Amino acid sequence: MENLRTQKDHSARLDRRSFLQFAGAGAAGIALLAAGCKKDESMMMDSTGVNLGSGDVGILNYAYALEQLEAAFYTRVASSFYTGITEAERLLLSDIRDHEIAHREFFKNALGSNAIPGLEVDFSMINFSSRESVLGTAKAFEDLGVSAYNGAGVLIKDAAYLTLAGKIVSVEARHAALIRDLISNGSFANSEVIDNNGLDKSRLPLEVLGIAAPFIKTKINANDLPKS
Repeated sequence: MENLRTQKDHSARLDRRSFLQFAGAGAAGIALLAAGCKKDESMMMDSTGVNLGSGDVGILNYAYALEQLEAAFYTRVASSFYTGITEAERLLLSDIRDHEIAHREFFKNALGSNAIPGLEVDFSMINFSSRESVLGTAKAFEDLGVSAYNGAGVLIKDAAYLTLAGKIVSVEARHAALIRDLISNGSFANSEVIDNNGLDKSRLPLEVLGIAAPFIKTKINANDLPKS
């Protein structure tokens, strides 16, 4: 990883309410994301802010940014659990927090001096005392993370990095399935996330960053991320 290169990047933003509606709303949320897909080409290009980089470095920093977001979210959740949480849910969410912190630290250490700095997040729209709000947001983050890794796989050139990404996305998928079942038993692999071929859905970085943007205060530029 010592020879990894950094360059500038590109960010896309969606409205906060769109994400929050997606976070708690099943089929309606998927419709919102489908609409977001169509906006990719019109999203603003921004040459300022934190540079993700290009090539595999850019993709690893992109994954690192998402892991920072998830780790920050679950750390906040576990700092003061929502009202009425069961002991089983407390243990499960604590485990997910630990996994996300491990993922974050893995990318930080792997990237070394090429790693982007710590990102400032904004969770002001989340009601952390509400089970519905916390699990709905967790569902959105986990589903987004799985689709992000799936979309990034085709952009990674180094086989070793691809193997590592595959190992991490398998854990993220376990998280997504668990959160979905906590919300609605048996929904772990429904049509919101699995297509007619039995495959998980995927999203490219531009779309993913646009969806995540309402919760990341730090400007992220991904202009030089691989497109294909």
